[in-house]
Amino acid sequence: MADEEQQDNQATEAAEGASTSEVQIAKEKDASTDVTKVNEEVANSSDSSVEDHRSSDSREGERRGGRQQRGRGGNNRGPRGPQKEDDGIVEKVIHINRSSKVVKGGRRFGFSALVVVGNKEGKVGLGTGKAREVISCINKGTEVARRNMVGVSLHGATLPHEVYSIYDGARVLLRPASPGTGIIAGKTVRAVLESAGVRDVLSKSLGSKNPANVAKAALQALQQLRRREDVMAVRDK
Repeated sequence: MADEEQQDNQATEAAEGASTSEVQIAKEKDASTDVTKVNEEVANSSDSSVEDHRSSDSREGERRGGRQQRGRGGNNRGPRGPQKEDDGIVEKVIHINRSSKVVKGGRRFGFSALVVVGNKEGKVGLGTGKAREVISCINKGTEVARRNMVGVSLHGATLPHEVYSIYDGARVLLRPASPGTGIIAGKTVRAVLESAGVRDVLSKSLGSKNPANVAKAALQALQQLRRREDVMAVRDK
């Protein structure tokens, strides 16, 4: 009898252990399902909050974009500053000179620019600008050159005759050339001739190499040119 009671007790204990394990498993499943539900709710709430935030940002961006388009042109604004009209005038910087002045605090630098402008159709001008910055002196020189543009007499793409010009220590000789020769000249004289519209010419600089004097001698030589029609008109023939 004692053995039978002991076996019954062991069976009941095993049954109770199985039931408790089943209860624990069920509780764990319920807890996991609860956690999954909570996570899903949090994710849904976060997604909805993100969508609300994005929608609010988009509405705010639309309002800002509308304001920018109404007031300041939005993102399609053009380039800043006044725009220069293309009048066909070519600008070339011949030479930039830098000077320095020693003062108590150090050195002060200044710049001067020699600029030539022309329309390549018989009009050319020369100017010099001085400033503390390179861009400013170039702009000043360009303005002076545009104001001082003069007309020159050309024979097609070359010169009507030979000319020799002297300006201070600079001496420039210009001669007509056949078509296809090109501009046979140095840097300074070439800039002046190209701006005037000359494409075939022979030249020689015989004196000083000062860019300012050479450029002025070349411009003076172009102003001395005369066409046959002009000379006959002066002679009344």
